[in-house]
Amino acid sequence: MKTLTLPPQKSHGLKTLPGDDVRQIMWRFTDRFDLQMVVQSVRQVARGLVAKLVREGARNSHEWTSKKAQLLPAFDASQITSVFMDPEYGGYIEGPKNLAMALVAFELSWVDAGAATCSLAGNLALSPIYERGTKEQKDTYMTRCIPSQTGENKKIWRGAFALTEPIPFVGVDTGVLCGKVRIDKWEKDKEPILQVEKRGRFITNMDFANFVTAAVESDDQRIKGSCMVILEEGDPGIFDRGAPTLKLVHQLSSTRDPIFNLKIPASRIIGGYTEKDGIIIPNFSHSEVIDAVFKRTRVTVGIMTTAKLLSSIDPIIRYQRRRFRGNSSIAPGTPRYELGLQQKEDVLHRLVDIWATGEAGASLGFAAARLFDEFDPIEKEKEKILRKKGIKGRAQIKVFKEANDKALEYLELSSLPEDKQDKSRLQELSSDTIVQFLVKDSLANVFCPACKLWNTGYGATMMREAVSLMGGYGITEDCPGFLGQKWMDAQLEATYEGPEAVQRRQLTVCMTNELFLKQFELWIPELRKIAARHPGIGACTLASAMKLWLWTFNYLLKAQDADGKKLYHGHRHGVTFPLADSLCWLLSARQLILDYLELHKKGPETPTLAEGLEGYLQFYRDLCHVQAARSGGEAGRICTELVFGYDRHPSWEDADINETVFKGDFVDSLESVIPGISCCARGIGDVVEADGSHPEKEGPCVCFKGKEGFIQLRSKLDGCLTGSRLAKDRAAQALTEVMIPEAMDY
Repeated sequence: MKTLTLPPQKSHGLKTLPGDDVRQIMWRFTDRFDLQMVVQSVRQVARGLVAKLVREGARNSHEWTSKKAQLLPAFDASQITSVFMDPEYGGYIEGPKNLAMALVAFELSWVDAGAATCSLAGNLALSPIYERGTKEQKDTYMTRCIPSQTGENKKIWRGAFALTEPIPFVGVDTGVLCGKVRIDKWEKDKEPILQVEKRGRFITNMDFANFVTAAVESDDQRIKGSCMVILEEGDPGIFDRGAPTLKLVHQLSSTRDPIFNLKIPASRIIGGYTEKDGIIIPNFSHSEVIDAVFKRTRVTVGIMTTAKLLSSIDPIIRYQRRRFRGNSSIAPGTPRYELGLQQKEDVLHRLVDIWATGEAGASLGFAAARLFDEFDPIEKEKEKILRKKGIKGRAQIKVFKEANDKALEYLELSSLPEDKQDKSRLQELSSDTIVQFLVKDSLANVFCPACKLWNTGYGATMMREAVSLMGGYGITEDCPGFLGQKWMDAQLEATYEGPEAVQRRQLTVCMTNELFLKQFELWIPELRKIAARHPGIGACTLASAMKLWLWTFNYLLKAQDADGKKLYHGHRHGVTFPLADSLCWLLSARQLILDYLELHKKGPETPTLAEGLEGYLQFYRDLCHVQAARSGGEAGRICTELVFGYDRHPSWEDADINETVFKGDFVDSLESVIPGISCCARGIGDVVEADGSHPEKEGPCVCFKGKEGFIQLRSKLDGCLTGSRLAKDRAAQALTEVMIPEAMDY
């Protein structure tokens, strides 16, 4: 019997899966040795202890067990716990830490998102104090939570964050609070003592939390509004950790439904308070505190789902290639033995989609994290300036409104070629803190919910696709890469820190900001220029899709439906929410292209990439094209539905039917001038005969009056998809050639 061998094929150069040398360039931390060490430290814990716990079935219980508790000292010993802390409190990373926390979330979630949640929830508990706490509060709790130093023997405090309440559809509206605070005792010349009642739902870290940052509202005329408070396990009253939440996911984290009824000093109001005419006025409402917190922490949750998708690539390739091995009739060296399922195009194309989604999600998530690292010091400087000038509350709105025109001017000047820029004016605007705050804030307010919405929402859908590519193996406990558990975990991440509706609602408000829209508009010609220098990357496709989206957005702002009701309205979720979804597709595809450009620019400078760089560039070029085409297709579909979907279809009885329909006798009258037109018109057009008869269909074809611009842009976008499937074919072929390790490392 003759042995078949694989036919010679042109190599596309993707020799190995992307490693740290590629990731550090694309995610912009090649020059951050501290972050590189964080990644290595977290990875050792994730692929060591965390993977061991999952393999041994630690996920198979709701309770916090002694096995799971091993995570806490491991986090401390590897300095994961310290990543969040500033050096003044015992941490080791200077400056903002959004990218650092995103990398921690990514590495832990690569193996198990429950372990990531266990780590990050402690930081979430500290975040209200870090963002809005008084100096005394920061000094106290940050110092308590830092792990012991060498030779030091101290109790390490751990926290929990209690926002949600045990009400139906918990977490949908963070403005609805059941927790109450009232004054228990207020003696003259002494600090008031507060009585706090709070019931929590899905509260992480409650099995071992020593303190809780909780959202409450006033139940006393002597306390104004709402606030967040710090509760400690030693406070007088009830500190009931509650029953374990019977969740099916994230089982390596502790989750319970606690009950609190405690007496605490008023100094535990986060951010402090002022006293006026016998009334306690918290310096920050609970919504002001959580806005500052969630504005940043949603990004790390988005990264958690993205890590799952990228972690699935290795096990899926491994499964596909080995699918038919073990059969004595299949000899090594044959296509069936070497490639297995990868002989078929379907599984390869679906895996390309999963990989492209994971890369785009990572690009969007890490870009958002870096954006907040840039934004944080600007925001703090802005607060100092306003505080120094005594500008508070609504008075700040006036300041921002006055600076808005300057911010628009800055964007215009920045977009001009260097030889046409007014350098002195540009420098002046660049050094204006309020201007820079407005520009960065307009982006941050969109990137954060977009990352959370798209990465976890669409990411969960694609995680299901990843599991399906493993066949029945995907839903077994011993599936390589724990893909079944990751699929289930992704469902919870889509609801963390506000479900999809919350993110979409924020996007519908923030994407109308003229500063964001101006930047969005400027990205379109930038993408055209990128396409000129890097053909085949999909940049032109994306530019066309973005232009179509912008046309649709402007149209919807002014348009009405068939009943005369405004289309773009806060409560018109059928319009605003899909448009927000389409924006997320565009943002993620753009960031992937920008990451490719970074690899193209910095890759040649990296010695370890010298041999395989061209292969990586070709593969990522094709992934960019695939994702741009998919994003353009999704945006085009959504925009088309919104532009046409709210018009009523014309009927044969409409009074203005003459605008779109020919009369039969008129068509016949043209026959002598244009021979054949009578037959042609009846074949392809809408013709009403003298007796009133017409083609058997719902009504005349739709008239495009007023939408000609959209039709032109949509047609152009469809044409821009040229070549995208060839790119997918190349990427699919590369998947059959890439080498993977002999065994997975966890």
